[in-house]
Amino acid sequence: MPKPPFYVIGHKNPDTDAICSAIGYAAMLRAVGEVPDAVAARCGEISQRTKWVLERAKLDAPELVTDVRVNAGMICHRKIIKVNIADTFLTAYRRMLESEIRCVPVEDDEGNLCGILRYFHLLKLLLPADTEGLSVRTIHVSLAKLADTLQAESCGATLPAPEFEEDLILLVGASSQATVDKRLKQAALDGNVGKFLVICGDRPIVQRYAIDHGARALLVTGGNPVSAEICAYAVRKGVVVLLCHQDTASASTLIRCSRTVRHVMEKTFLTVGSSEPISRLRKRLTAIDQDLFPVVEHGSATMVGVLAKSDLVDPPRIRLALVDHNEYAQAVNGIEEAEITEVIDHHRLAGDLVSREPIRYLNEPVGSTCTLVGRKFFHRGLMPAPSVAMCLCAGIVSDTLCLTSPTTTLLDREMLTWLSGVAGVDPVKFTDEFFAVGSLIANGTPEEILNADRKEFAEQGLSVSISQVEERDLHGFAARREDLEAALKNLFYREKYDLAVLAVTDVALHHSMILAIGQDSVLSKLPFERLDQSLFHAPGVVSRKRQIFPAICEAIHHSR
Repeated sequence: MPKPPFYVIGHKNPDTDAICSAIGYAAMLRAVGEVPDAVAARCGEISQRTKWVLERAKLDAPELVTDVRVNAGMICHRKIIKVNIADTFLTAYRRMLESEIRCVPVEDDEGNLCGILRYFHLLKLLLPADTEGLSVRTIHVSLAKLADTLQAESCGATLPAPEFEEDLILLVGASSQATVDKRLKQAALDGNVGKFLVICGDRPIVQRYAIDHGARALLVTGGNPVSAEICAYAVRKGVVVLLCHQDTASASTLIRCSRTVRHVMEKTFLTVGSSEPISRLRKRLTAIDQDLFPVVEHGSATMVGVLAKSDLVDPPRIRLALVDHNEYAQAVNGIEEAEITEVIDHHRLAGDLVSREPIRYLNEPVGSTCTLVGRKFFHRGLMPAPSVAMCLCAGIVSDTLCLTSPTTTLLDREMLTWLSGVAGVDPVKFTDEFFAVGSLIANGTPEEILNADRKEFAEQGLSVSISQVEERDLHGFAARREDLEAALKNLFYREKYDLAVLAVTDVALHHSMILAIGQDSVLSKLPFERLDQSLFHAPGVVSRKRQIFPAICEAIHHSR
């Protein structure tokens, strides 16, 4: 069973710090050999500024992951033991025996899934349902496949094509010559002698009787030869003659092993989609009487793997290292079913993060998660690649406004100095170029502006959304205010928040314009200059973490 991936991933609506810390920490885990398969991931779209950083660093965007629940495609058995619809009992039985499995999928010649074959079904090929009359001696089989199963040599009439199957009535010519002759004469009178397969050993007279009466085929067992005269006679009469090395008893059993699985496979069966979460499958498949479940891509009959019910009991989980957040409300969908191995963050503790086992948890009051990732490289004596160092620089200058935010610490300054040297960039010039990229207020849609860097919080039972956009100036805000307020109201009502906030921050003059929709009892307690019902001016306010969110928490507290 494949091992689920290990993702280093930031929060929903990721900002530059979330994207770049994921890239940096995944690179470090791979470099130290701790998690060789660590993959940087994201659970949201990337902003224009972050795209600029990645393009300048010549790095691809992290893999987009929107759900971290383990699905069928991740853990299914990719090495599929299967049989073809035209395979014989013996082929299927040997394959199942060698692999120690009791159920296999069945495909047609085009590779399309068409059935499920259980070990139990094979018994129907060996044991007839009826035990009286001709039915117990009649089998539906291809003479060519019969010859292949017995590894028999053909010396009479030409064998039909392998796909041609017909009813054959078995007659073991072990009785007296007179008895065999009598039975064949009666079959001729009944009009079905042309279906008889006569089985005998070194009995030339019985062999001739079979050909005389027009049997469909003659099987000579025990490695006994057949005279050239008999073979020529069979060709003239259109009788197939097969010579096998097995004795008569063994050959009679193996004949039934020549029947194809198409006649007993289950044609009505359940498949599962490769993207279907295991937690959902576990509930859905519990009462289904099916041992094996083919896993298919959406809209396709082509298998990518198989799952057994036992695989659903305690499947492996996707492993996650969380960066730049520690709250389920901000995390990728399905995180409750993932295995969190580590958290690296610089925000408040939310209290809803749980794990099965002890984990590494690093949470420090610094300006950027990229600062903490950079220190991990530094403490291990590792030099990040210049491209990775550039990304870490971007995360620091983005979150600290190039060390001017009130969240800035000495460690942020030290790490930015070291990393900018590794990356070969001037921090001040890099910051100017970074914030000069793509003004969202000027060019973005209201939805893009709200979701470029938005986080959800739960505070004293209230659900809060805070979006922040950083601009070099706020000259374009007034013209967009009406549209932004309408979009904010729509978000507020659609997601049923108690408070929805958009902060548009001037990174040059260090102040913010804040739009807020919610209970007036909370809005009236905000410590900002209220300009009208929903607009506030916040001089000196640039940090969501250190200034805006704490102010909102205080307002909620005093409104109670």
